[in-house]
Amino acid sequence: MADRVPEPADGDERGILLGWLAFHRDAFRANCAGLDAEQLAARTVPPSSLSLVGVMRHLTEMEWAYAGWALGPPGPWRGVWGEYADDGPEWDFDVDAAAVDESLAAWARERTLADERIAAHATLDSVGAGNGRSLRWNLQKLIGEYARHNGHADLIRERIDGWTGE
Repeated sequence: MADRVPEPADGDERGILLGWLAFHRDAFRANCAGLDAEQLAARTVPPSSLSLVGVMRHLTEMEWAYAGWALGPPGPWRGVWGEYADDGPEWDFDVDAAAVDESLAAWARERTLADERIAAHATLDSVGAGNGRSLRWNLQKLIGEYARHNGHADLIRERIDGWTGE
């Protein structure tokens, strides 16, 4: 596996938070590296319907929710994948191999937007117009989403080809 983003060194709070975000984004990237579309869409841990591309789509939505929208200028909510309803489709998880290219592009796009919105906030106490919470809160929530779902990604990847990452 290629070089990985290391765990952040000790330092100031912002640097540590951004370091953990980079670490967890890269850990997820590593779980997807070298796989084809069919493998990325494989649901390998029954009875769960999770796949790596499904987790990627969910993390893309989290990038939008806790950075792109939350930290941006006032504006309406827009789901990355479509309108969500309690009895509607799971736009992020219920996908197949045909969704891989679109999903990779959207994940990259939303990470870039998130990084721009994060950089626009001078302090961790700065409040985002989207959800009215601080940059600190939104970063912690986004890091938590990645950390939680990286555990799922580890299991899915191990079932695909035995690769266990760290």
